[in-house]
Amino acid sequence: MNRIHFLFGRCMVFVGVLFCGLAVQAQDTLRITLQAAEQQFFQHNLSLLAARYDITAAQAQVIQARLYNNPNLSVSGNLYNPDLRKPFDVTHKTGQYDIQLTQLISLAGKRNKQIKLATTQATIVEYQFYDLLRTLRYTLRSHYFSILRLHQSRQAYQTQVRSLQQLSVAYNDLLSKGVVTLKDAVRIQSLLYTLQAEQTSIDNQLNDLQAEWQLLLNDNHHYYLPVEMGDGPVTLQQHPLQSLLDSAFNNRYDLKAADANTAASQQHYQWQKALRTPDLQLGLEFDKRGSFVNDATFLNAAMDLPFFNRNQGNIKAAQAQVEQSKVLHQQQELTVENEVQKAYIKALNSEKMLQSFDPAFHKKFDHLLQGITENFQKKNISLLEFTDFYESWRDNILRWNQLRNEKDQALESLNFALGKNVFN
Repeated sequence: MNRIHFLFGRCMVFVGVLFCGLAVQAQDTLRITLQAAEQQFFQHNLSLLAARYDITAAQAQVIQARLYNNPNLSVSGNLYNPDLRKPFDVTHKTGQYDIQLTQLISLAGKRNKQIKLATTQATIVEYQFYDLLRTLRYTLRSHYFSILRLHQSRQAYQTQVRSLQQLSVAYNDLLSKGVVTLKDAVRIQSLLYTLQAEQTSIDNQLNDLQAEWQLLLNDNHHYYLPVEMGDGPVTLQQHPLQSLLDSAFNNRYDLKAADANTAASQQHYQWQKALRTPDLQLGLEFDKRGSFVNDATFLNAAMDLPFFNRNQGNIKAAQAQVEQSKVLHQQQELTVENEVQKAYIKALNSEKMLQSFDPAFHKKFDHLLQGITENFQKKNISLLEFTDFYESWRDNILRWNQLRNEKDQALESLNFALGKNVFN
């Protein structure tokens, strides 16, 4: 009974593999290069499209800061003339009306300081957009290589699963004839189900990555198959760490945003200092007959007297923000330096590890596996030797693709830390 439950569970795994394959076929399969994926990402990614509106809004604030204060027009007229018993008497001979035109004039360079601050804030928003682009692009490229290596592992599994399926059918036929033992037939089936279960795990990983990739590319109608780019020449040794650090300091938009934040905090401080100077309000007034003479004209000037409120609290707060922005800028510099160093060392280690492997080793292993299978069918080797070799092949193919993926991911992490794609 336990053996029946065991075989039933394995069959469910096999059904899961078939179901996953059908789900993949439900979408159109499209082979795509990394360059084509990046181009589609730049044009269609919804997060980038939404972030561009932030730039437009920030630039509109610069336009708003350049505008002058509107003049104010005030008109008052006679509601009721009791002598003549005449409502709304604003006639030239007997009526009364008063007209005032005032204009607020900003002093202490407030308008120019506001324009500079709005311009810097728009620059910060633009830097944040490019830093978002850097992050999303890293995710896109990282997923590209992960999907590529998982597909290569899955293809290797498919080949051996088909081979074991044929072998399992043959053994079941021999079992029915009493040529082989039940133990040998079950051992072959167990190995087959193990490979199918691991293939299902790979399919699930691919499904998760494909879902995220489709979101990045804004396309749920295609199942993407990355194209092998080929391992390029070793380039890490040609780039000293210090030159990479200099490149990161020049290209990291989050660091540029920290610079701009420091400048913005200083401009905000200067603007708050300017606000302690009251603005001047100038005006002209015409009074028909409500003053000491008829048709009186006046020049008005008004200004708050800064006896109590000289914006002391806001100035002190802005000064504290200046010091805070300097500390945060130092922290961001250390973060950039730390990320580059960590990514560089990791990339070096991955490259050295991959160089220690013979590139043709896994191909030789695949060829040898085919020979082992044929010799097993001819009874030249034992079942134990056959299954041990299969397990060695499985570990080898997974490890080989894992090492290549680790190298790809290490280089992409280094590109991400540098703020540009130095290593492709």
